Amino acid sequence: MATLEEEAEVQSRRNAWLLSAPALVVLFAAAAGPLIIVLIYSFLTPATYGNVEWIFSLEGWKGIVFQHDIFSDNLVLADANLVIFWRSVKLSFITTVLTFLVGFPTAWFIATRSPRARALWLFLITIPFWTNLLIRTFAINQIIRNEGVLNTLLLKVGVISEPIRLTYTDTALLIGMVYVYLPLMVLPLFATIDRFDMRLLEAGYDLYANRWQILRRIILPITRPGIIAGSILVFVPCLGAYVTPRILGGGKNMMIGNFIDLQFGQGQNWPLGSALSITLLIIVTIALLAYVRTIGGENRHG
Repeated sequence: MATLEEEAEVQSRRNAWLLSAPALVVLFAAAAGPLIIVLIYSFLTPATYGNVEWIFSLEGWKGIVFQHDIFSDNLVLADANLVIFWRSVKLSFITTVLTFLVGFPTAWFIATRSPRARALWLFLITIPFWTNLLIRTFAINQIIRNEGVLNTLLLKVGVISEPIRLTYTDTALLIGMVYVYLPLMVLPLFATIDRFDMRLLEAGYDLYANRWQILRRIILPITRPGIIAGSILVFVPCLGAYVTPRILGGGKNMMIGNFIDLQFGQGQNWPLGSALSITLLIIVTIALLAYVRTIGGENRHG
């Protein structure tokens, strides 16, 4: 009898694998397969006119941090690469902070409205997702450019005497990325605040806590999962952003995504582009693992 049960269990497992095989094949072909190809390319030698030569080399990985001096051929720090990495991480972090500072009051306001008004505000928040990212970025560019809506309005009011130069600067990138990724911060925060028990605020005030203590000791700790989720949802796409830096940065203020595109295009250095892609993937994976570990630890401790 036990043998029949074991055979039935083995057959059930075999059937489960067979049923999931098409999905696994598609998943591997569409996701894991290309990543493996990129990983292999990162250990090859760049060809003269793009593509790769099938000769093992670590030059792609060395090129992330080092470069050959044009006079002595010695390895020196690749200052331009490090500046691009630093700019990408810095702008992504600042964007995350700014979206939180704007998104938290917005999410709190929406969560404390009546159900009917709440639905309307959520509808307005999600409207930008109906438009292509490229169109939204061009719209921001039309607002902040020298002859755009913002400068024209300020000049007519008399606040400024000449246009404020925002385009092709880090400030323009920040404005564009905050606008693009703000809904990704608001929605997780709203989901967390919506479940918040407002009686805890009354209990805090009854214990003579001021507003700062209420925010620091009650609101922020309870809404921490939403803050972390929103931060990850904003930081990760910001780190690999391509369209917004390309349009608002004008090709001058590059980020990692633009730098990778440059290596596969004009740079004709596919191994370096592949190594940069894998490095970006590693950074994103570390951020996601930190998020999962944090949320898992909170679940274990109730």
